Amino acid sequence: MPNNIKRISLKEQKIDLFEALEKEKIDILIYNYEDRSIEKLSKLNKTKVIFYNHSSFLYWIYQRHLYNFKDTVYNLYRNCKYVISIIPVENDYLFKKWGINSILMDNPVTFDYNSVVPSDLSSKNIIMIGRGNDPVKRYNLGIKAMEYIVKEIPECQMKIVSSKNIYLQKLIANLNLKENIKFTGYQENVEIYLKNASLHILPSLSESYSQVLGEAKIFGIPSILCGLDHLTLAKGGTIIIYDDNPHTLSKEAIKILKNDEYRKKLGRQARESMKKNNNKLIAERWIKLLRLVYKGDEKIYQKLTTDKIKDEEAEKILNNQLKLLQLRNPRFKHVTFENFIYYSFS
Repeated sequence: MPNNIKRISLKEQKIDLFEALEKEKIDILIYNYEDRSIEKLSKLNKTKVIFYNHSSFLYWIYQRHLYNFKDTVYNLYRNCKYVISIIPVENDYLFKKWGINSILMDNPVTFDYNSVVPSDLSSKNIIMIGRGNDPVKRYNLGIKAMEYIVKEIPECQMKIVSSKNIYLQKLIANLNLKENIKFTGYQENVEIYLKNASLHILPSLSESYSQVLGEAKIFGIPSILCGLDHLTLAKGGTIIIYDDNPHTLSKEAIKILKNDEYRKKLGRQARESMKKNNNKLIAERWIKLLRLVYKGDEKIYQKLTTDKIKDEEAEKILNNQLKLLQLRNPRFKHVTFENFIYYSFS
């Protein structure tokens, strides 16, 4: 890190963001919160603000913050000059319909592709990684699937790389799976678990980019996703199921774990798909963006827009998401596609 990089803690200095911008003479601010500050930040003259949207449009629905989304994010982003999205269907389709100018970015990659020794996929180990206490992650679905998996593959082990969760531990005990499912506790380095896994399960209701999916794929591990076809990394070595039935999930897991050829084919596809996710290229794209913003270049969107998804594919994904939403919550059963993509049902 260069010596001219300075870290500022607003809490320690007991100043607010706007005081810090003035005091430190900040030229460019990258802001990744979704709150009422967006309105004031978008009107600044001295500081140019890049709004980095880390949430998924689905997150707001499943967390029942529909009013917040419409009032705080949807309307306010339309008046922001620079907006970053990390979801292709959001950036290339929804934001265009909502009148938001945005640029698609990839998240940096945790592991260097060329330095990773991929898993040999010889184990019968399943991995789930993330915040076990977050109900959006739905680890209970993966745990319930294990009840069926161990009947077919008794030696199968599941590692949940997360702090322990009382509810999930009780569920494991009630299903008599204490010998098959273990919490690792919080881990700063998940490499030891990735290199010994043969299957990754991502049962979340919503994700925005899913760093853990990228980590699993770099290690050449197949993944099962529950409806998350909107993710940048959704394709390549993944199986996507469109219901929340643990039995459906278990059948796909058993098929992968029992068939060596199929598992290794998915693993090769997973790792191959990560070749293009290169930190050097991601950094170069950010540097180009920052330079254009600093110069106040009016053609920034023409120079940095790289649409990844066509309207037809975007509409297919959004129709899938609407069907899942209606399956998961019957109160949305009368919501039409037009209602859904414009959030008019909120």
